[in-house]
Amino acid sequence: MFTLIKNVHVVSPEDLGIQDLLICDEKIVKVAPKIEFSWDEDEFEVIDGKGRIAVPGFLDQHVHIIGGGGEDGFRSLITDVKMTDCIKSGVTTVVGLLGTDSTAKNVESLVAKARGLTEQGITAYCLTGAYNYPSPTLTGSVAKDVAFLPEVLGVKLAISDHRSSNVSKEELARLAMDVRKASLLAGKPGVIHMHTGKGKVGLKDVMAVVKETDVPIKHFRPTHCGNLFDDAIAFGKMGGYIDFTTGRDGEICANHVLKAMEEVDFSLISMSSDSNGSMPVWNEKREIIGMGVGKMTSLFGTVKVLVQNHGMPLEKAVSLITQNVAKALGLYPRKGCIAKGSDADLVLLDENLEIQTVYAKGRKMMFDRQIIVKDYYQYE
Repeated sequence: MFTLIKNVHVVSPEDLGIQDLLICDEKIVKVAPKIEFSWDEDEFEVIDGKGRIAVPGFLDQHVHIIGGGGEDGFRSLITDVKMTDCIKSGVTTVVGLLGTDSTAKNVESLVAKARGLTEQGITAYCLTGAYNYPSPTLTGSVAKDVAFLPEVLGVKLAISDHRSSNVSKEELARLAMDVRKASLLAGKPGVIHMHTGKGKVGLKDVMAVVKETDVPIKHFRPTHCGNLFDDAIAFGKMGGYIDFTTGRDGEICANHVLKAMEEVDFSLISMSSDSNGSMPVWNEKREIIGMGVGKMTSLFGTVKVLVQNHGMPLEKAVSLITQNVAKALGLYPRKGCIAKGSDADLVLLDENLEIQTVYAKGRKMMFDRQIIVKDYYQYE
């Protein structure tokens, strides 16, 4: 199947101006100012992209695809992510993970969900582990999960949080080395994706492991970095990736990003949504007094805040959820850009930066704000 999108403003995320895009099956095969091409009409579609902006499909690297929650009893367990939730948010690549609860929810269900999302047309990965340590796994070993399960890019862990296992520096270093060795074998990034709370230790143990051992800093990936902003900046200045959660208030996340850019290499900064994860509110006694839920729509919503409220160029703002993430996860240039040979993951925006059309691996999933490909159990 060939698709030709004509006269579209391409932000790849570099601004390429008005271009034509030719897609064959799952791949982009040509980007040029004018493409002359024809094919059997049953296997060829031409889309007029005039007035639209094409950006790469978004990567959301922190999503509770089977739902998070559990801090306020079984009633607080959150429902899973639907494929169409991702498409409506412009997300074509997602990384799933567990949260506080790894008792009612498990790695087996997480891997199954990732495979199901991929079967429905998007690209889905996941992380083994959860908040607790030793890490829950599918095979009985973090290293084996990373080495032998195609979906698993690394391990999830909670640090500096009253719900964490308070891992020692030595335990953290051993976990990191296990993940590193497995990632070398499997050709994966081998991330230790760390939920970072507001605890007293902060990122000090992580930075100590980097300084005192031979584990490369690239394996350590703190997220929710707004919780411990100063430590995150120190870590970023060491050359580590830092990730900010778009959460319930895009303006807060946008301000964190803007402030971080003053001291940290922009390519090391990213954003993720924490979609379908719990966002509990605690008092000073660590008692729960409120609950919210992460929304995937906040991901591009925060990009719009950066562009429309703070004047950041679209090509730079969208890099925070495309190119920067793809490079951090070892998926670039297959993901995170619009270029010859890349996966045909595309989001077409209107002049108000509203999501209009979404392609995932060359398949038209949403067109003119109407979902084309429905969820497996969506009949209406």
